[in-house]
Amino acid sequence: MTVEQLVKLMGLGRVFGNGNAEITGIQHDSRQVTAGDLFCAIPGFRTDGHLYCTEAYARGAAGFLVEREDAIPSGASGIVVDNARLALAGAADVFYGHPSGRLWMVGVTGTNGKTTTTHLVRAVMEGSDVPCGLTGTLHTLIGAESFKVVRTTPEAPDLQRILRHMADRGMKAAVMEVSSHALALSRVDHVDYDVGVFTNLTQDHLDFHKDFESYFRAKALLFERLGQGTEKGPRAAIINGDDPYAPRLVALTHVPVLTYGLSNKNDLRATQVRVTSRGVQFLAHFPSGVQQPVEFGMPGGFNVLNALAAMGVGYVYGLAPEQMAEALARYKGVPGRFERIDEGQPFSVIVDYAHTPDGLENALNTAREFAMGKIGVVFGAGGDRDRGKRPLMGEVAGRLADFTVLTADNPRSEDPMEIIHEIEPGIKKVHGQWQVELDRERAIKLAISQAQPGDVILIVGKGHETYQIYRDGTIHFDDREVARQVLRELKRS
Repeated sequence: MTVEQLVKLMGLGRVFGNGNAEITGIQHDSRQVTAGDLFCAIPGFRTDGHLYCTEAYARGAAGFLVEREDAIPSGASGIVVDNARLALAGAADVFYGHPSGRLWMVGVTGTNGKTTTTHLVRAVMEGSDVPCGLTGTLHTLIGAESFKVVRTTPEAPDLQRILRHMADRGMKAAVMEVSSHALALSRVDHVDYDVGVFTNLTQDHLDFHKDFESYFRAKALLFERLGQGTEKGPRAAIINGDDPYAPRLVALTHVPVLTYGLSNKNDLRATQVRVTSRGVQFLAHFPSGVQQPVEFGMPGGFNVLNALAAMGVGYVYGLAPEQMAEALARYKGVPGRFERIDEGQPFSVIVDYAHTPDGLENALNTAREFAMGKIGVVFGAGGDRDRGKRPLMGEVAGRLADFTVLTADNPRSEDPMEIIHEIEPGIKKVHGQWQVELDRERAIKLAISQAQPGDVILIVGKGHETYQIYRDGTIHFDDREVARQVLRELKRS
Protein backbone atom coordinates (compact mmCIF):
# COMPACT_ATOMS: atom_id res chain seq x y z
CA MET A 1 0.00 0.00 0.00
CA THR A 2 1.38 3.42 -0.91
CA VAL A 3 1.31 6.53 1.23
CA GLU A 4 -1.17 8.14 -1.15
CA GLN A 5 -3.48 5.10 -1.14
CA LEU A 6 -3.42 5.05 2.65
CA VAL A 7 -4.39 8.73 2.86
CA LYS A 8 -7.20 8.25 0.36
CA LEU A 9 -8.66 5.31 2.29
CA MET A 10 -8.26 7.11 5.63
CA GLY A 11 -10.07 10.14 4.25
CA LEU A 12 -7.82 12.63 6.02
CA GLY A 13 -4.31 14.06 5.98
CA ARG A 14 -2.07 15.85 3.50
CA VAL A 15 0.70 14.01 1.62
CA PHE A 16 4.19 15.48 1.51
CA GLY A 17 6.96 14.08 -0.64
CA ASN A 18 6.62 10.90 -2.69
CA GLY A 19 3.05 9.67 -2.44
CA ASN A 20 4.04 6.42 -4.17
CA ALA A 21 6.33 5.30 -1.35
CA GLU A 22 5.35 1.74 -0.40
CA ILE A 23 4.27 1.08 3.19
CA THR A 24 4.78 -2.47 4.51
CA GLY A 25 4.01 -1.94 8.20
CA ILE A 26 3.04 0.61 10.87
CA GLN A 27 4.98 1.47 14.01
CA HIS A 28 4.56 4.02 16.80
CA ASP A 29 7.83 3.12 18.57
CA SER A 30 10.95 4.27 16.70
CA ARG A 31 12.95 1.44 18.30
CA GLN A 32 10.73 -1.12 16.56
CA VAL A 33 10.85 0.40 13.08
CA THR A 34 12.06 -1.78 10.22
CA ALA A 35 12.48 -1.04 6.51
CA GLY A 36 9.22 -0.03 4.85
CA ASP A 37 7.32 0.98 7.99
CA LEU A 38 5.14 4.04 8.40
CA PHE A 39 6.33 5.71 11.62
CA CYS A 40 3.59 7.50 13.54
CA ALA A 41 4.89 10.33 15.72
CA ILE A 42 2.62 10.56 18.76
CA PRO A 43 2.97 13.37 21.32
CA GLY A 44 3.15 11.40 24.56
CA PHE A 45 3.08 12.08 28.30
CA ARG A 46 6.83 11.71 28.83
CA THR A 47 8.21 12.52 25.38
CA ASP A 48 7.15 13.45 21.85
CA GLY A 49 7.34 10.97 18.98
CA HIS A 50 8.25 13.80 16.62
CA LEU A 51 11.69 13.86 18.27
CA TYR A 52 12.39 10.36 16.97
CA CYS A 53 11.56 10.73 13.29
CA THR A 54 15.23 10.98 12.32
CA GLU A 55 15.99 7.76 14.22
CA ALA A 56 13.04 6.02 12.52
CA TYR A 57 14.26 7.23 9.12
CA ALA A 58 17.70 5.79 9.80
CA ARG A 59 16.07 2.47 10.61
CA GLY A 60 14.34 2.40 7.23
CA ALA A 61 10.97 4.09 7.75
CA ALA A 62 9.33 4.63 4.35
CA GLY A 63 6.86 7.27 5.54
CA PHE A 64 5.81 9.38 8.48
CA LEU A 65 2.48 10.23 10.07
CA VAL A 66 2.99 13.51 11.91
CA GLU A 67 1.29 16.62 13.24
CA ARG A 68 4.15 18.90 12.15
CA GLU A 69 5.51 19.04 8.61
CA ASP A 70 8.94 20.08 9.85
CA ALA A 71 9.33 16.73 11.63
CA ILE A 72 9.42 14.83 8.32
CA PRO A 73 13.07 14.05 7.50
CA SER A 74 14.40 15.68 4.34
CA GLY A 75 13.58 13.58 1.28
CA ALA A 76 11.08 11.36 3.12
CA SER A 77 7.37 10.90 2.47
CA GLY A 78 4.89 12.06 5.07
CA ILE A 79 1.28 12.51 6.04
CA VAL A 80 0.38 15.56 8.11
CA VAL A 81 -2.72 15.36 10.30
CA ASP A 82 -4.25 17.39 13.10
CA ASN A 83 -4.25 14.53 15.64
CA ALA A 84 -1.65 11.81 15.17
CA ARG A 85 -3.13 9.47 17.78
CA LEU A 86 -6.57 9.53 16.16
CA ALA A 87 -5.03 9.13 12.71
CA LEU A 88 -2.91 6.21 13.89
CA ALA A 89 -6.04 4.22 14.75
CA GLY A 90 -7.56 4.96 11.34
CA ALA A 91 -4.33 4.18 9.47
CA ALA A 92 -3.92 0.86 11.27
CA ASP A 93 -7.52 -0.14 10.56
CA VAL A 94 -7.13 0.68 6.86
CA PHE A 95 -3.70 -0.92 6.50
CA TYR A 96 -4.81 -4.23 8.03
CA GLY A 97 -8.02 -4.33 6.02
CA HIS A 98 -10.59 -3.52 8.72
CA PRO A 99 -10.21 -6.95 10.40
CA SER A 100 -12.80 -6.27 13.11
CA GLY A 101 -15.35 -6.18 10.28
CA ARG A 102 -14.69 -9.91 9.78
CA LEU A 103 -15.13 -10.86 13.44
CA TRP A 104 -18.04 -10.83 15.90
CA MET A 105 -16.36 -8.43 18.32
CA VAL A 106 -16.91 -8.45 22.08
CA GLY A 107 -15.30 -5.73 24.21
CA VAL A 108 -15.21 -6.13 27.99
CA THR A 109 -14.61 -3.09 30.19
CA GLY A 110 -14.89 -2.27 33.89
CA THR A 111 -12.58 -1.88 36.86
CA ASN A 112 -12.48 -5.50 37.98
CA GLY A 113 -13.23 -8.83 36.30
CA LYS A 114 -12.20 -8.04 32.72
CA THR A 115 -9.58 -10.78 32.45
CA THR A 116 -11.72 -13.52 33.96
CA THR A 117 -14.80 -12.50 31.97
CA THR A 118 -12.95 -12.52 28.64
CA HIS A 119 -11.60 -16.00 29.33
CA LEU A 120 -15.03 -17.27 30.29
CA VAL A 121 -16.52 -15.73 27.13
CA ARG A 122 -13.95 -17.57 25.05
CA ALA A 123 -14.70 -20.79 26.95
CA VAL A 124 -18.45 -20.67 26.29
CA MET A 125 -17.97 -19.69 22.63
CA GLU A 126 -15.43 -22.38 21.85
CA GLY A 127 -17.44 -24.87 23.91
CA SER A 128 -20.17 -24.41 21.30
CA ASP A 129 -17.72 -24.76 18.37
CA VAL A 130 -17.40 -21.04 17.68
CA PRO A 131 -13.66 -20.28 17.19
CA CYS A 132 -12.93 -17.24 19.35
CA GLY A 133 -9.72 -15.25 19.67
CA LEU A 134 -8.82 -13.40 22.86
CA THR A 135 -6.50 -10.58 23.81
CA GLY A 136 -6.00 -8.94 27.19
CA THR A 137 -3.81 -8.56 30.25
CA LEU A 138 -2.38 -12.09 30.27
CA HIS A 139 -1.85 -12.93 26.61
CA THR A 140 -3.34 -13.17 23.14
CA LEU A 141 -4.95 -16.53 22.31
CA ILE A 142 -5.64 -17.58 18.73
CA GLY A 143 -6.62 -21.21 18.36
CA ALA A 144 -3.94 -23.26 20.13
CA GLU A 145 -1.38 -20.41 19.94
CA SER A 146 -0.54 -18.06 22.79
CA PHE A 147 1.35 -14.78 22.36
CA LYS A 148 2.81 -12.39 24.92
CA VAL A 149 1.33 -8.91 25.30
CA VAL A 150 2.78 -5.60 26.48
CA ARG A 151 -0.39 -4.00 27.83
CA THR A 152 -4.03 -4.88 28.56
CA THR A 153 -5.26 -3.24 25.36
CA PRO A 154 -2.55 -2.92 22.68
CA GLU A 155 -1.81 0.26 20.75
CA ALA A 156 -3.88 0.55 17.58
CA PRO A 157 -1.38 -0.96 15.08
CA ASP A 158 -0.65 -3.91 17.36
CA LEU A 159 -4.34 -4.47 18.03
CA GLN A 160 -5.34 -4.31 14.37
CA ARG A 161 -2.49 -6.69 13.50
CA ILE A 162 -3.74 -9.13 16.16
CA LEU A 163 -7.32 -8.91 14.86
CA ARG A 164 -6.14 -9.48 11.30
CA HIS A 165 -4.27 -12.58 12.45
CA MET A 166 -7.41 -13.83 14.22
CA ALA A 167 -9.54 -13.33 11.11
CA ASP A 168 -6.96 -14.97 8.84
CA ARG A 169 -6.73 -17.95 11.21
CA GLY A 170 -10.46 -18.60 10.93
CA MET A 171 -11.72 -17.07 14.16
CA LYS A 172 -15.44 -16.29 13.93
CA ALA A 173 -15.46 -14.15 17.08
CA ALA A 174 -13.01 -12.19 19.20
CA VAL A 175 -13.21 -11.06 22.81
CA MET A 176 -10.90 -8.46 24.31
CA GLU A 177 -10.30 -6.41 27.42
CA VAL A 178 -10.92 -2.73 26.74
CA SER A 179 -9.13 -0.54 29.27
CA SER A 180 -10.14 3.01 30.11
CA HIS A 181 -6.70 4.14 28.93
CA ALA A 182 -7.31 2.53 25.54
CA LEU A 183 -10.67 4.25 25.17
CA ALA A 184 -9.34 7.64 26.26
CA LEU A 185 -6.24 7.38 24.04
CA SER A 186 -8.09 6.21 20.90
CA ARG A 187 -6.39 2.81 20.74
CA VAL A 188 -9.69 1.11 19.96
CA ASP A 189 -11.10 3.75 17.62
CA HIS A 190 -12.20 2.02 14.40
CA VAL A 191 -12.67 -1.33 16.15
CA ASP A 192 -16.14 -2.46 15.12
CA TYR A 193 -17.64 -3.84 18.35
CA ASP A 194 -20.86 -5.84 18.25
CA VAL A 195 -21.17 -6.36 22.00
CA GLY A 196 -19.95 -4.35 24.96
CA VAL A 197 -19.76 -5.89 28.44
CA PHE A 198 -19.63 -3.77 31.59
CA THR A 199 -18.42 -5.53 34.75
CA ASN A 200 -18.35 -2.74 37.38
CA LEU A 201 -16.87 0.64 38.19
CA THR A 202 -14.85 1.33 41.33
CA GLN A 203 -11.85 3.52 42.12
CA ASP A 204 -8.74 2.95 40.02
CA HIS A 205 -6.51 4.85 37.56
CA LEU A 206 -7.36 8.28 38.97
CA ASP A 207 -3.70 9.16 38.48
CA PHE A 208 -4.55 9.17 34.76
CA HIS A 209 -8.22 10.19 34.62
CA LYS A 210 -7.95 12.75 37.47
CA ASP A 211 -11.54 12.31 38.68
CA PHE A 212 -14.15 9.56 38.83
CA GLU A 213 -16.49 11.17 36.30
CA SER A 214 -13.72 11.25 33.70
CA TYR A 215 -13.01 7.60 34.45
CA PHE A 216 -16.67 6.74 33.89
CA ARG A 217 -16.86 8.77 30.69
CA ALA A 218 -13.90 6.86 29.28
CA LYS A 219 -15.58 3.52 29.99
CA ALA A 220 -18.86 4.81 28.58
CA LEU A 221 -17.31 5.46 25.16
CA LEU A 222 -17.48 1.74 24.39
CA PHE A 223 -21.26 1.69 24.87
CA GLU A 224 -21.92 4.97 23.09
CA ARG A 225 -20.24 3.62 19.96
CA LEU A 226 -21.97 0.23 19.82
CA GLY A 227 -24.00 -0.32 16.68
CA GLN A 228 -22.18 2.22 14.53
CA GLY A 229 -20.26 -0.25 12.36
CA THR A 230 -21.04 -3.09 9.98
CA GLU A 231 -23.74 -5.44 11.25
CA LYS A 232 -22.12 -8.87 11.49
CA GLY A 233 -24.45 -10.48 13.99
CA PRO A 234 -26.45 -9.69 17.12
CA ARG A 235 -25.60 -6.44 18.89
CA ALA A 236 -26.03 -5.80 22.58
CA ALA A 237 -24.82 -3.97 25.67
CA ILE A 238 -24.42 -6.51 28.46
CA ILE A 239 -24.38 -4.57 31.71
CA ASN A 240 -23.98 -5.51 35.37
CA GLY A 241 -27.38 -4.28 36.50
CA ASP A 242 -26.37 -4.36 40.16
CA ASP A 243 -23.69 -1.69 39.64
CA PRO A 244 -24.70 1.90 40.50
CA TYR A 245 -23.51 3.12 37.08
CA ALA A 246 -25.68 0.69 35.14
CA PRO A 247 -28.63 3.09 34.57
CA ARG A 248 -26.37 5.70 32.99
CA LEU A 249 -24.87 3.18 30.59
CA VAL A 250 -28.29 1.79 29.69
CA ALA A 251 -29.49 5.32 28.89
CA LEU A 252 -26.64 6.21 26.55
CA THR A 253 -26.25 3.06 24.45
CA HIS A 254 -28.13 2.61 21.16
CA VAL A 255 -28.30 -1.19 21.02
CA PRO A 256 -30.45 -3.73 22.90
CA VAL A 257 -29.48 -4.09 26.57
CA LEU A 258 -29.16 -7.28 28.60
CA THR A 259 -28.60 -6.73 32.32
CA TYR A 260 -27.14 -9.40 34.56
CA GLY A 261 -26.61 -9.75 38.29
CA LEU A 262 -27.95 -11.24 41.49
CA SER A 263 -31.02 -9.07 42.04
CA ASN A 264 -34.45 -9.86 40.62
CA LYS A 265 -34.48 -6.74 38.42
CA ASN A 266 -31.91 -8.22 36.01
CA ASP A 267 -32.65 -9.98 32.72
CA LEU A 268 -30.11 -12.72 33.46
CA ARG A 269 -29.65 -13.53 37.12
CA ALA A 270 -28.25 -16.10 39.52
CA THR A 271 -29.95 -17.69 42.51
CA GLN A 272 -29.05 -20.50 44.91
CA VAL A 273 -25.42 -19.34 44.92
CA ARG A 274 -22.98 -21.55 46.81
CA VAL A 275 -19.30 -20.70 47.18
CA THR A 276 -16.62 -23.14 48.35
CA SER A 277 -12.83 -23.05 48.36
CA ARG A 278 -12.90 -25.00 45.09
CA GLY A 279 -15.53 -23.16 43.07
CA VAL A 280 -19.09 -21.88 42.78
CA GLN A 281 -22.51 -23.32 42.07
CA PHE A 282 -25.63 -21.38 41.08
CA LEU A 283 -28.83 -21.47 39.09
CA ALA A 284 -28.86 -19.16 36.06
CA HIS A 285 -32.24 -17.69 35.06
CA PHE A 286 -32.33 -16.66 31.37
CA PRO A 287 -34.77 -14.17 29.78
CA SER A 288 -36.23 -17.07 27.79
CA GLY A 289 -37.40 -18.70 31.02
CA VAL A 290 -34.72 -21.41 30.98
CA GLN A 291 -33.19 -22.19 34.38
CA GLN A 292 -29.73 -23.71 34.04
CA PRO A 293 -27.62 -25.14 36.91
CA VAL A 294 -24.01 -23.99 36.68
CA GLU A 295 -20.94 -25.26 38.47
CA PHE A 296 -17.32 -24.32 37.80
CA GLY A 297 -13.99 -24.37 39.56
CA MET A 298 -13.26 -20.70 40.23
CA PRO A 299 -14.08 -19.67 43.81
CA GLY A 300 -15.62 -16.31 44.61
CA GLY A 301 -19.03 -14.73 44.59
CA PHE A 302 -17.68 -12.19 42.10
CA ASN A 303 -16.99 -15.06 39.68
CA VAL A 304 -20.72 -15.73 39.60
CA LEU A 305 -21.07 -12.29 38.02
CA ASN A 306 -18.20 -12.95 35.62
CA ALA A 307 -19.83 -16.21 34.56
CA LEU A 308 -23.21 -14.52 34.10
CA ALA A 309 -21.59 -11.88 31.89
CA ALA A 310 -19.99 -14.60 29.75
CA MET A 311 -23.25 -16.52 29.49
CA GLY A 312 -24.97 -13.28 28.55
CA VAL A 313 -22.59 -12.93 25.60
CA GLY A 314 -23.30 -16.51 24.57
CA TYR A 315 -27.04 -16.01 24.97
CA VAL A 316 -27.00 -12.96 22.71
CA TYR A 317 -25.04 -14.96 20.12
CA GLY A 318 -27.60 -17.76 20.30
CA LEU A 319 -25.76 -20.45 22.27
CA ALA A 320 -27.67 -23.01 24.32
CA PRO A 321 -27.53 -22.49 28.11
CA GLU A 322 -26.79 -26.17 28.68
CA GLN A 323 -23.78 -26.09 26.36
CA MET A 324 -22.46 -22.97 28.05
CA ALA A 325 -22.79 -24.59 31.48
CA GLU A 326 -20.89 -27.64 30.23
CA ALA A 327 -18.10 -25.41 28.92
CA LEU A 328 -17.81 -23.59 32.26
CA ALA A 329 -17.71 -26.90 34.13
CA ARG A 330 -14.69 -27.94 32.02
CA TYR A 331 -12.86 -24.64 32.43
CA LYS A 332 -9.76 -24.85 34.66
CA GLY A 333 -9.44 -21.22 35.70
CA VAL A 334 -7.50 -18.05 34.91
CA PRO A 335 -3.88 -17.76 36.09
CA GLY A 336 -3.53 -15.46 39.09
CA ARG A 337 -7.27 -14.94 39.52
CA PHE A 338 -8.21 -16.38 42.92
CA GLU A 339 -5.78 -19.19 42.15
CA ARG A 340 -5.43 -21.86 44.83
CA ILE A 341 -1.89 -22.90 45.80
CA ASP A 342 -2.27 -26.42 47.17
CA GLU A 343 0.59 -28.46 48.57
CA GLY A 344 -1.59 -30.53 50.88
CA GLN A 345 -1.57 -27.97 53.70
CA PRO A 346 -4.54 -27.85 56.14
CA PHE A 347 -5.30 -24.22 55.27
CA SER A 348 -5.97 -22.32 52.04
CA VAL A 349 -3.45 -20.15 50.21
CA ILE A 350 -4.85 -18.08 47.37
CA VAL A 351 -3.12 -15.72 44.93
CA ASP A 352 -5.24 -12.99 43.35
CA TYR A 353 -4.73 -9.91 41.19
CA ALA A 354 -6.93 -7.67 43.39
CA HIS A 355 -5.29 -4.23 43.35
CA THR A 356 -8.22 -1.90 44.02
CA PRO A 357 -10.32 -1.36 47.16
CA ASP A 358 -13.31 -3.10 45.55
CA GLY A 359 -11.21 -5.98 44.24
CA LEU A 360 -9.65 -6.51 47.66
CA GLU A 361 -13.05 -6.39 49.35
CA ASN A 362 -14.44 -8.97 46.93
CA ALA A 363 -11.51 -11.29 47.53
CA LEU A 364 -11.74 -11.00 51.32
CA ASN A 365 -15.51 -11.45 51.37
CA THR A 366 -15.16 -14.55 49.22
CA ALA A 367 -12.53 -15.98 51.56
CA ARG A 368 -14.88 -15.35 54.49
CA GLU A 369 -17.54 -17.48 52.80
CA PHE A 370 -15.49 -20.65 53.17
CA ALA A 371 -12.87 -19.86 55.85
CA MET A 372 -13.14 -22.07 58.92
CA GLY A 373 -10.64 -19.95 60.84
CA LYS A 374 -8.84 -16.64 60.43
CA ILE A 375 -8.06 -14.70 57.25
CA GLY A 376 -4.66 -13.18 56.60
CA VAL A 377 -3.82 -10.95 53.66
CA VAL A 378 -0.52 -9.90 52.10
CA PHE A 379 -0.60 -6.81 49.91
CA GLY A 380 0.94 -3.49 48.97
CA ALA A 381 0.19 -0.86 46.33
CA GLY A 382 1.82 -0.03 43.03
CA GLY A 383 4.15 2.93 42.84
CA ASP A 384 3.53 5.83 40.45
CA ARG A 385 -0.18 4.96 40.39
CA ASP A 386 -3.40 6.21 41.98
CA ARG A 387 -2.36 7.18 45.52
CA GLY A 388 -5.92 7.87 46.66
CA LYS A 389 -6.81 4.19 46.77
CA ARG A 390 -4.01 3.28 49.20
CA PRO A 391 -5.71 4.19 52.52
CA LEU A 392 -8.97 2.80 51.16
CA MET A 393 -7.32 -0.58 50.59
CA GLY A 394 -5.86 -0.38 54.08
CA GLU A 395 -9.30 0.23 55.53
CA VAL A 396 -10.75 -2.75 53.62
CA ALA A 397 -7.97 -5.04 54.86
CA GLY A 398 -8.25 -3.78 58.43
CA ARG A 399 -12.01 -4.33 58.44
CA LEU A 400 -12.23 -7.71 56.72
CA ALA A 401 -8.95 -9.52 57.47
CA ASP A 402 -7.90 -10.84 60.86
CA PHE A 403 -4.30 -9.85 60.18
CA THR A 404 -2.45 -8.04 57.40
CA VAL A 405 1.15 -8.08 56.19
CA LEU A 406 2.01 -4.94 54.24
CA THR A 407 4.77 -5.29 51.68
CA ALA A 408 6.14 -4.01 48.37
CA ASP A 409 4.13 -4.34 45.14
CA ASN A 410 5.89 -2.87 42.09
CA PRO A 411 7.00 0.31 43.91
CA ARG A 412 8.60 1.63 40.70
CA SER A 413 10.19 5.03 41.37
CA GLU A 414 8.61 5.44 44.82
CA ASP A 415 10.02 4.52 48.21
CA PRO A 416 8.19 1.27 49.23
CA MET A 417 8.00 2.37 52.85
CA GLU A 418 6.35 5.65 51.88
CA ILE A 419 3.69 3.69 50.01
CA ILE A 420 3.05 1.60 53.10
CA HIS A 421 2.80 4.75 55.21
CA GLU A 422 -0.05 5.86 52.92
CA ILE A 423 -1.85 2.51 53.37
CA GLU A 424 -1.54 2.40 57.18
CA PRO A 425 -3.99 5.21 58.07
CA GLY A 426 -6.81 3.15 56.58
CA ILE A 427 -5.98 0.16 58.79
CA LYS A 428 -5.62 2.38 61.84
CA LYS A 429 -9.01 3.93 61.14
CA VAL A 430 -10.76 0.60 61.73
CA HIS A 431 -8.32 -0.62 64.41
CA GLY A 432 -6.99 -3.43 62.25
CA GLN A 433 -3.96 -5.62 62.98
CA TRP A 434 -0.94 -5.40 60.68
CA GLN A 435 2.77 -6.07 60.30
CA VAL A 436 5.23 -4.59 57.83
CA GLU A 437 7.75 -6.62 55.82
CA LEU A 438 9.12 -4.81 52.77
CA ASP A 439 10.68 -7.93 51.26
CA ARG A 440 7.72 -9.57 49.51
CA GLU A 441 9.14 -13.10 49.76
CA ARG A 442 9.66 -12.75 53.51
CA ALA A 443 6.19 -11.19 53.80
CA ILE A 444 4.61 -14.25 52.20
CA LYS A 445 6.59 -16.53 54.52
CA LEU A 446 5.53 -14.44 57.51
CA ALA A 447 1.83 -14.73 56.66
CA ILE A 448 1.93 -18.44 55.88
CA SER A 449 3.90 -19.18 59.06
CA GLN A 450 1.00 -17.79 61.09
CA ALA A 451 -1.66 -19.93 59.40
CA GLN A 452 -3.57 -22.55 61.37
CA PRO A 453 -5.86 -25.33 60.06
CA GLY A 454 -8.95 -23.82 58.43
CA ASP A 455 -7.36 -20.40 57.89
CA VAL A 456 -7.15 -18.60 54.54
CA ILE A 457 -4.06 -16.68 53.43
CA LEU A 458 -4.66 -14.25 50.55
CA ILE A 459 -1.69 -12.93 48.60
CA VAL A 460 -3.03 -10.14 46.42
CA GLY A 461 -2.01 -7.42 44.01
CA LYS A 462 0.20 -9.21 41.50
CA GLY A 463 -1.73 -12.32 40.49
CA HIS A 464 -0.23 -13.66 37.25
CA GLU A 465 2.70 -11.23 37.22
CA THR A 466 6.18 -12.73 37.22
CA TYR A 467 8.17 -9.61 38.08
CA GLN A 468 8.69 -6.92 40.69
CA ILE A 469 9.49 -3.38 39.50
CA TYR A 470 11.83 -1.24 41.56
CA ARG A 471 13.40 2.16 40.96
CA ASP A 472 16.68 0.60 39.85
CA GLY A 473 15.32 -2.28 37.78
CA THR A 474 12.96 -5.23 37.43
CA ILE A 475 13.49 -8.65 39.01
CA HIS A 476 11.76 -12.00 38.53
CA PHE A 477 9.10 -12.54 41.16
CA ASP A 478 6.03 -14.78 41.11
CA ASP A 479 3.75 -14.91 44.17
CA ARG A 480 2.61 -18.40 43.16
CA GLU A 481 6.15 -19.77 42.95
CA VAL A 482 7.12 -18.25 46.28
CA ALA A 483 3.99 -19.47 48.07
CA ARG A 484 4.42 -22.98 46.70
CA GLN A 485 8.08 -23.06 47.79
CA VAL A 486 7.21 -21.80 51.28
CA LEU A 487 4.53 -24.48 51.63
CA ARG A 488 6.93 -27.21 50.51
CA GLU A 489 9.54 -26.05 53.02
CA LEU A 490 6.89 -26.00 55.73
CA LYS A 491 5.87 -29.54 54.82
CA ARG A 492 9.48 -30.75 55.10
CA SER A 493 10.10 -29.09 58.46
